[in-house]
Amino acid sequence: KGLPACSVVVTSSFNAIEHFPSPCLSSGNVINTNCSSAHSRQALSCKMAVEYDQFIESGRKWFCHVDDDNYVNVRMLVKLLSSYAHTQDIYIGKPSLDKPIQATERISENKMHPVHFWFATGGAGFCISRGLALKMTPWASGGHFMSTAEKIRLPDDCTIGYIIESVLGVKLIRSNLFHSHLENLHQVPKSEIHKQVTLSYGMFENKRNSIHMKGAFSVEEDPSRFRSIHCLLYPDTPWCPSNIAY
Repeated sequence: KGLPACSVVVTSSFNAIEHFPSPCLSSGNVINTNCSSAHSRQALSCKMAVEYDQFIESGRKWFCHVDDDNYVNVRMLVKLLSSYAHTQDIYIGKPSLDKPIQATERISENKMHPVHFWFATGGAGFCISRGLALKMTPWASGGHFMSTAEKIRLPDDCTIGYIIESVLGVKLIRSNLFHSHLENLHQVPKSEIHKQVTLSYGMFENKRNSIHMKGAFSVEEDPSRFRSIHCLLYPDTPWCPSNIAY
């Protein structure tokens, strides 16, 4: 039955392309947002706004955002999403906080209103059904996303959560199958890697933070461990060494 067609919105430098060639990245589906490569609230909101608009225009069933320090196990992503109807209100991902975020909503020039809501961290990735994404259009489409982000003065992933939970009243579905660099990735056992939807890497408490595993490549060759993870999941990939002990 194959995997669904996809589009990739490149928001800044995307150095994983050369390591993980795929139909999504080689069939003219790569879109440059022309947003700033900065990590400011405005730049991040600009990128998310383009992603959202491209999704609405595409007519596809699911909008999934992941960062370029994520490995996406597409097989498990498709399995997860297939258990939900894209016509329903679905917002699925993983919070990075242990309580709802507190924010202040600007009502008018001199009137503010406190709000609190859960949001799925963009660093782990999240998915939104088309049915829900369409309901977001008054606050997210055609440049409205950036003005909404300014209204609460929070980054892109927080703004998504604000629109969905605080404005629309739809609750986040939490999934522990999504992972960001904000958690201790050493705690993901090798025996469970194949079940995860996203993985990440980076620094955690000033230490290298990545999946701990022996693999096809050394840590020096593959500091993110993504190539080794890919070869564990898809050993028949042409660039994966054969006869590797995991």
